[in-house]
Amino acid sequence: MTTAPSIETVPSYIQDAWWSPADGVTATDARDASTGDVLARVSAEGLDLGAAVEHARTVGQAELGKLTIHERALKLRELAAYLNGRREELYTISARTGATKIDSMVDVDGGIGVLFTFSSKGRRELPNSNVIVDGPVEVLSKDGSFIAEHIYTRIPGVAAQINAFNFPVWGMLEKFAPAFLAGVPTIVKPATPSGYLAEAAVRAIVESGILPAGSLQLISGSARTLLDVLDYRDMVSFTGSAATAKTLKNHPNVVFGGVRFTAETDSLNAAILGPDAVPGTPEFDAFIKSVVTEMTVKAGQKCTSIRRTIVPNELKQAVIDAISARIDERVVVGDPRAEGVTMGALASLEQLADVRAAVETMIAAGGELAYGTLDTPTVTRADGSVAAVVEGAFMTPVLLSWANAEAPEVHSLEAFGPVSSVIGYETHDGDVREAVRLAALGAGSLVATVCTNDPVTARQLVTGIAAHHGRVLVLNREDARTSTGHGSPVPHLVHGGPGRAGGGEELGGIRSVKHHMQRTAIQGSPNMLTAITGVWHAGADRVAAGSAEFGAVAGAVHPFRKSLAELRIGDAFASGLRQVTLEDITAFANSTGDTFYAHTDAVAAEKNPFFPGIVAHGYLLVSWAAGLFVEPAPGPVLANYGLESLRFITPVAAGDSIRVTLTAKKITPRVTDEYGEVCWDAILHNQDGEIVATYDVLTLVEKEDTLYA
Repeated sequence: MTTAPSIETVPSYIQDAWWSPADGVTATDARDASTGDVLARVSAEGLDLGAAVEHARTVGQAELGKLTIHERALKLRELAAYLNGRREELYTISARTGATKIDSMVDVDGGIGVLFTFSSKGRRELPNSNVIVDGPVEVLSKDGSFIAEHIYTRIPGVAAQINAFNFPVWGMLEKFAPAFLAGVPTIVKPATPSGYLAEAAVRAIVESGILPAGSLQLISGSARTLLDVLDYRDMVSFTGSAATAKTLKNHPNVVFGGVRFTAETDSLNAAILGPDAVPGTPEFDAFIKSVVTEMTVKAGQKCTSIRRTIVPNELKQAVIDAISARIDERVVVGDPRAEGVTMGALASLEQLADVRAAVETMIAAGGELAYGTLDTPTVTRADGSVAAVVEGAFMTPVLLSWANAEAPEVHSLEAFGPVSSVIGYETHDGDVREAVRLAALGAGSLVATVCTNDPVTARQLVTGIAAHHGRVLVLNREDARTSTGHGSPVPHLVHGGPGRAGGGEELGGIRSVKHHMQRTAIQGSPNMLTAITGVWHAGADRVAAGSAEFGAVAGAVHPFRKSLAELRIGDAFASGLRQVTLEDITAFANSTGDTFYAHTDAVAAEKNPFFPGIVAHGYLLVSWAAGLFVEPAPGPVLANYGLESLRFITPVAAGDSIRVTLTAKKITPRVTDEYGEVCWDAILHNQDGEIVATYDVLTLVEKEDTLYA
């Protein structure tokens, strides 16, 4: 339908410029969820989607490729800090979607928090480059001249992100952050009813001037032909209904063209109360609080809301009574701009009609209305008055009780609003297999809560339902206060689920960054793989200082004397031999208190099949290795901050000798600091050339040798 010319059109942001459709095009009204007032018109008619995709693949890819992962991570942090300063204006706009202040914080602050999290994880867990090594090296030749491993590099296309109406900011940023960190440009398509809030967030992002050109574009309005211009280089991340996901999955460019596709869709999430969690226990109280929270936050319009409340039959009425009492005590329905309102409107009148229709179908199928009504409720209006508001998308929380716990509708029909169903299960001597079976009838869900303080019950429930869910929260008295909650996806953990939930994955920390990358097996010589990955591989060239007997180059500088400006991958130090005596072993045992028999009792040690008799402590050898490779004078090496992957391979007996070879394996300058991290490959050999131990040494090294130059 068309609207009056005075109503503004929600613009798109395409090819680094704002774009609006021509006057007179067919458009959809975006309305205030509480008042029904028309806020804006929405249309993408006339938008050149092919040009947008091409801009992302060319300009966006090129500009993002100029930055390393760490540099992109820092831009995420800068952007998060900037958006923090503009939260209040986003809250004001968010209220028009029916969201309360708490709902808005979940959406806006949650999205900003995702940016902070990915910035931190990107700098701590990923290299300061654009190639990520995946897993250990595979040696494919006897002499080690032909090896292989897997690497991740960014996909060469665009991340097309199609979002739902319920979280216009979080839903956008939780997809954008890992794509940006991977170096892949984003085209975001928000849902029309609340897309004006996504547009406001994008406008703030654009005004920050932080992002490189082409890295973010916005489509306001319909984009039904978007998949027509995508191919195997691209990725689609969809959140919405299972029906729409099915349509998109069946697009020829997905089925035959290789477009990567991940979906997060409808979900009949469950909360299961253990038999031990009876009224009066902390678990029962935590369970009731969780169910009511998930029914009412965002007016129940969350893909993670609790739709099925599964409880022991003997506790069913107690649960219904407690949920009803808490709603009466805590929930005030109304315009979120009014003081005291705790649950706002649904996103639109159309959404309200869909939810009511779903509840009516469920009632007809055997669900009994245990709390709430489908009539127009009396609500608090923005001016504080109380009245029945037919123009707003309001409804009361609705709790259904089912006599038949296996009724198909309770496990297949989702009322995407403040609605939950209580169903009972039988227990037999503490066995909860029936609860597991009922949870599985949901055919795949995003999340479930298991509420119990009995470890046996927790283990049986979790192992029984885990394969049917993307995430399981185990709730008891120990974590009730600190838990992030049933319905709160956190960026560190996978968000997605099998079956009906879409079968896709989002978030999950660095996993989601790799979703936007291609894993490739590379084969070649150690020198070639070193050059490709920026990580030294055993057998590759190195320039060693130290003992000429073990490969040192005359005149080579000890690598600990080099700043990051001078240090290169493959710079090394080869020590001479140091002999281990029985007196050394005994002294170490006495000084440390490690008097394990293999180091102190010759008779017992000889009976051990792993040792030739008394052997040196592994930590003695590692300590000596440090003494063999260290350069003691002050210099660019600032600190040793750890060891990784330590393995002891060949025991060292009294009379044996050890030597160490230390090689610069990986160099990671920190963008924001005057130093960086160096990972050194350390190998201990004995006098016969056998490997005694292997590990990585981690040091902090100045970028320029300024402190002691």
